[in-house]
Amino acid sequence: MTTDQTTDTARREILSASLTLGIAVGVFGAVFGVGAVSAGASVTQACVTSLLVFTGASQFSAVSVVAAGGSTGAALGGAMLLAARNTVYGLTLAPIVGSRAATTSWGRRLVAAQFTIDETTAVATAQTRADDQRYAFWTTGITVYVCWNVATLVGALAGSAIDPETYGLDAAFPAGFVAMVAPHLRHRSGLLAGVLAAIICIALIPLTPVGVPILCAATAILVGLPVARADDLPTEPVIP
Repeated sequence: MTTDQTTDTARREILSASLTLGIAVGVFGAVFGVGAVSAGASVTQACVTSLLVFTGASQFSAVSVVAAGGSTGAALGGAMLLAARNTVYGLTLAPIVGSRAATTSWGRRLVAAQFTIDETTAVATAQTRADDQRYAFWTTGITVYVCWNVATLVGALAGSAIDPETYGLDAAFPAGFVAMVAPHLRHRSGLLAGVLAAIICIALIPLTPVGVPILCAATAILVGLPVARADDLPTEPVIP
C-alpha cells in the first residue's frame, strides 16, 4: 500500500470516528438545551452558552446549580473546576496543533483552544503521524462543535415549545449526569472520586447554601490526578 493510500485510509477512519462522536455528543447537547430552558434560560441563552463555553460537563453543572437556586459564584466555581482538565489536554495537544507555531495565527490558536476537549484529545493522540494528528484534531473539533450546538438549539426549541414537567423532561439534567458519570465508575480512580464527592455533598447539604455542596464535591476530582493504567480507563466517549 502506498503512502497516499495509507493516508487516505487513516483519514477516512478519522472522519468516521469524528462523525460518530459528533452524533453521540449531539444527544447530550439536545438534553442540555431542554434542561437549560426548563431551568429558566431562554433559547438564546442556552445556545450562546454552548457556543462560547463548549464543555458539556461544566455547562450541565452550572445550569443545574442555578436551577436549584444556587448562587452564580457556586455555579461558576464548579463549572471552572470541571473545565480545569482541559488545561492538561492543552499541554498534550500543544506539540500537535502548535507544531507550526511560527506560522500559526492568534485566531487559529484561539479556535484550537476552544476545540481542546476530551474527544479531540482522544482522536488526535490516537494517530501515529503528525499530519494525521492535526487532521484528527480539526476534523473532530469542527464536527463535535457543530453537532453540539445544533443539538442544543433543537433541544432548547423543544423545551420552550412544551412544558418539560409534563413529559418528564425536567429530569434531563439528572439523567445527563448519570450518563456522564457511569463510564468513569468502571475504573478505580473514578469510583473513588464518585464516592468521595457523594460523601462531601451529602455532609454539606444541611450546613451550606444551595449550590455550595456541589461546588465542594467537585474537589473530589483531585483524586483522579494520578495517571491511570491504560487498561484501567473507560472506553466509552464522554461529552465535551
